[in-house]
Amino acid sequence: MTSTMVVDAKYRDKQKVKDRFISAFIGFFAFVWIFPILWTIWTSLRPYNDIISYGVFSWPKHLNLDNYFTAFKKMGLTHYFLNTLYVTIPAVVLTLFLGSLIAFVVSRYSFRFNLSLLLLFTAGNMLPIVLTYIPVFWLYIKIGDLFGNRSLLYNNYLGIILVHVAFQVGFATFVLSSYMKTVPKEISESAIIDGASVFRHYWNVMLPLLRPPLAALGVLMSCWIYNDFFWALILMSQDSKRPVTSALRQLQGEYITDFNLLAAGAIIVAAPTVILFFVLRKQFVSGLTLGSTKG
Repeated sequence: MTSTMVVDAKYRDKQKVKDRFISAFIGFFAFVWIFPILWTIWTSLRPYNDIISYGVFSWPKHLNLDNYFTAFKKMGLTHYFLNTLYVTIPAVVLTLFLGSLIAFVVSRYSFRFNLSLLLLFTAGNMLPIVLTYIPVFWLYIKIGDLFGNRSLLYNNYLGIILVHVAFQVGFATFVLSSYMKTVPKEISESAIIDGASVFRHYWNVMLPLLRPPLAALGVLMSCWIYNDFFWALILMSQDSKRPVTSALRQLQGEYITDFNLLAAGAIIVAAPTVILFFVLRKQFVSGLTLGSTKG
């Protein structure tokens, strides 16, 4: 009995050491991840003259929100936010709709190229953007020339929306098909027996069951598309049509850049995605954990 207690005590001591090591390891990387964010917020609250006078690493003499008010005025945020909404909302809605349709077909129906179709969409999502932007740019120009209007897709919100849909629909299809496979087939069989058409089977039976994963994907894709700058830079020739991420260029000086002002602008631009996450965090977490357990 005594030897068993000694063994248990040694095991608990070893486990405590492991737990402390793991906690320290996680804490270190959490600090490394959050430190740039905290430093950006700290910098945005300091006047530029304060840093010039006392140095970057000095304790600030003044903290205020002047950089935020100045950044908001210089960036023309209302205009650029609207540009972002013109792209983000249609792109997310269309991606989730097409992804759920494809996932419904490959998960609920069996046919010859079922698995190949799913792999094709998934593989397409893994292509590096740097390998595709030249063909996409060339394709947009050629399609515009074909219809006698180069602005049909190039330098047009429609072109940005379509390229986001093309690159995100594969991931949406993969995730949603995985969720659909956890839904009992008896539900689909009952719908078919009751005479439901294919679209009615999708719209009235399967789609309501996909609300948690659709919410999680909606949050993720909204953040991804909102933060995109690359495609807008490549496929938009007019700065006035570009999304809010490009508005930060308005804060760059001709000779000297006020990095405190730039930090405030970055915080303002990032704020909507943070707010969106906190508002929909319950749906996001439930969408990620759905289907992880049985029963």
